[in-house]
Amino acid sequence: MAKSISLLWGAGSPPCWRVMITLEEKKLQGYKRKLLSFEKGEHKSQEVLEINPRGQLPTFKHGENIVNESTAACLYLESQFRSQGNKLIPDTAAEQAMMYQRMMEGLTLTEKLNSVIYYEWFVPEDERHDTAVKRNREALKTELRLWEGYLEKVAAGSYLAGAFSLADVIVFPNIAYALRFGLSVERYPKLAKYYRLLKDRPSIKTSWPPHWLPSPQGYDTLKNL
Repeated sequence: MAKSISLLWGAGSPPCWRVMITLEEKKLQGYKRKLLSFEKGEHKSQEVLEINPRGQLPTFKHGENIVNESTAACLYLESQFRSQGNKLIPDTAAEQAMMYQRMMEGLTLTEKLNSVIYYEWFVPEDERHDTAVKRNREALKTELRLWEGYLEKVAAGSYLAGAFSLADVIVFPNIAYALRFGLSVERYPKLAKYYRLLKDRPSIKTSWPPHWLPSPQGYDTLKNL
């Protein structure tokens, strides 16, 4: 079954990671996968463009079915393999409502993280606009405080929508990514607690970005946020 699935991915990318977590949760180990380098521009290669004309990772195929948006791929996997592995969409309407809400908000968190990290990572310091830096940082700070509030209401040892669900699949890579780039665990204790709750879950540990392992400290881009 897993042999009909293929994934082109980049290490450290939250969208790629969330698809890999879902594949692990659905017990679809053994799928075909190929690690590509963002630094070498391999995500713009013909191999990728033939599947995903946007030249983005992940690119995901199941048989002849192509799903290139990561959240859509996660939903597709849960739909196609509903009876296999761990259930990632809860049963009750209330839990489903919370799950879908947090999933979509997780995509906003991705966007706001990228607006800070990508801008300050790739734009030379002397070419940055102070107003853009300040605006992006303030928007991210507001978003992170919102998530601190959400997690304040989550019971100890619990997840975003009751049991572990697609909401956690979407959100956790963002939190790990933020901490990797220096987010203060003292300033955002609820996010840090949520990170500790999930970091050793088998699906997450197995799919952990390989280049993060030898240098767990990461960077300091977000240390003053």
